[in-house]
Amino acid sequence: MSLIVDTFGRTVEYLRLSVTDRCDFRCVYCMSEDPCFLERDQVLSLEELAWVGQAFTELGVKKIRLTGGEPLVRTDCDRLVKLLGELPGLTELSMTTNGSRLTKFAQKMRGSGLARLNISLDTLKPELFTDLTRNGKLERVIQGIDAAKAAGFKRIKINAVILRGQNDDEVLDLIEFCRGRELDIAFIEEMPLGIIDERKKSRHCSSEEVKAIISQRYPLTVSDKRTGGPARYYTMPGSSIHVGFISPHSNNFCHECNRVRVTVEGRLLLCLGNEHSVDLKAIVREFPGDIERLKTTILEAIKRKPKEHVFGDEGDVQILRFMNATGG
Repeated sequence: MSLIVDTFGRTVEYLRLSVTDRCDFRCVYCMSEDPCFLERDQVLSLEELAWVGQAFTELGVKKIRLTGGEPLVRTDCDRLVKLLGELPGLTELSMTTNGSRLTKFAQKMRGSGLARLNISLDTLKPELFTDLTRNGKLERVIQGIDAAKAAGFKRIKINAVILRGQNDDEVLDLIEFCRGRELDIAFIEEMPLGIIDERKKSRHCSSEEVKAIISQRYPLTVSDKRTGGPARYYTMPGSSIHVGFISPHSNNFCHECNRVRVTVEGRLLLCLGNEHSVDLKAIVREFPGDIERLKTTILEAIKRKPKEHVFGDEGDVQILRFMNATGG
């Protein structure tokens, strides 16, 4: 049982640990067009990241997901996977990736002990893919997905952010792509992180709208599948895959939140939609090796975890950090 319990009685068993704020894409919902990245001395080393992971697992965290930016930009990430994979008590080690480097790294990551992959894929149209990512190549990501399957990853999940007027006409195409490759898929409402303008607000597409599109072809049945994350899952006739919906706007899941994030610069973020954070890097570097002090800092910090995020249009709490600096 995790010792990390907030003031609302929620137990934290899931850590999303950012490996880097850098990425080889510039996705429109994730970062600015001209991002400013952290200097090398500002980010935690792989050993420091592993030490943070150790502190959390000793406190009872069972699941760690490596995020970015794009984790595989850090080409020696397999060393971190090995270090974390050896931690007692950790039951699942996974990664969120854009898939562009999986043809090179899928086999290495699987061999190092990575168990699961979430791969971002918002469109199957090459030109639109390049527009949404600002520079990505769709064929590289599809090749990466196939490489991950060949490497032996099971139950790979596709993450798709649906934007009105841009890719909402591809919901069924994405479903068919995943049915054909036996990939789970989660449709995600756009997170309002970074500078919000009217263009962003107008492109919001709700989970209910996406469900309605899918139901035109496939009836959806509620599933009892749970992954420790915020997705609600459904099944469809004629397929073993699961379809998930992550709905921070339309179906607030804060009451069952069991996760926190640590950014690559060592900020413990207590809520995705809130600026509350605690500087773990200061402890890691001022008191190297003192894991009890680090664990005490985490336990004290969790008392500041808010009850819920606020992503509404009225009285918004605007989060100025973009998703690449947050850790997906």
